[in-house]
Amino acid sequence: MPEILNREARVLDAQAGQRLDQAAAELFGDFSRERLKQWILQGALTLDGAPARPKAKVYGGEILRLEAELEEQTAQHRAQAIDLTIVHEDEAVLVIDKPADLVVHPAAGNPDGTLLNALLHHCPSLSQVPRAGIVHRLDKDTTGLMVVAKTLSAQAALVEQLQARTVSREYDAVVAGVMTAGGKVDAPIGRHPKDRKRQAVVTGGKPAVTHYRVVERFRGHTHVRCRLETGRTHQIRVHLAHLRYPLVGDPVYGGRLKLPPGAADELKELLRLFPRQALHARKLAFIHPVSGEAVTFRAPLPDDMLALLDYLRDDSEGV
Repeated sequence: MPEILNREARVLDAQAGQRLDQAAAELFGDFSRERLKQWILQGALTLDGAPARPKAKVYGGEILRLEAELEEQTAQHRAQAIDLTIVHEDEAVLVIDKPADLVVHPAAGNPDGTLLNALLHHCPSLSQVPRAGIVHRLDKDTTGLMVVAKTLSAQAALVEQLQARTVSREYDAVVAGVMTAGGKVDAPIGRHPKDRKRQAVVTGGKPAVTHYRVVERFRGHTHVRCRLETGRTHQIRVHLAHLRYPLVGDPVYGGRLKLPPGAADELKELLRLFPRQALHARKLAFIHPVSGEAVTFRAPLPDDMLALLDYLRDDSEGV
């Protein structure tokens, strides 16, 4: 039986001047903007208790109320038997350790073979949850922890935590260049002005904050640990490149390959051929949607990053 949605949210002062469909997409982030637009047109999503047009402006403080029947959300996607590394699972959430080369959600160029397809096979009831319970993403070649909501109520709770910036996400990264100390990047991110497939630090972009600290220094590289305050697309990759410490192996933001002078041939070859950005979501913490308790999960570094660090360490020690 289709589930009945009954949700309410207050438009934030910071959203003043936005279109109704834009504000709704931010406040009800577990639904696509197109779906929300349809609900607005149908009168299922109201503004201060009255129907409105998707283009209607909001000024802050209005109440958005969503009352709709939730039809199957993923009918166009098929379940596929794709191996998942499950770190934790209960009635409300699923925490996985995503491998490299796995796209999170179907899109142009990747119609299937994604995490969403794998989730539908692992837990068929996720067909009733928007985006099969996916509430945040990792890039295709970023490894590590993701939480998936198994119910609508769990999804709403996790999205609320993400919007309130109370979900703790920590990453390991290996960058080109030797950092002297950690710090914070507070720089807005938006579409690159010339390349629409890339993100960049731009005036007028969305607020983005990344904290970072040095774990280990090498002759020409640094092992860094990053903590996100916000979750913008490619945030760590963009912010570290902005500092001129791009991720090893980053095909988009990495720039020209830098090799330590006098490095062994094996290290040079590894750096040239490293197949992805050296980025791993190592730690994830949030409030469990059912128990209300703080939970924390960790995922060990994948083999490719461990090997990279070993080679860099040997190079620095002169082995």
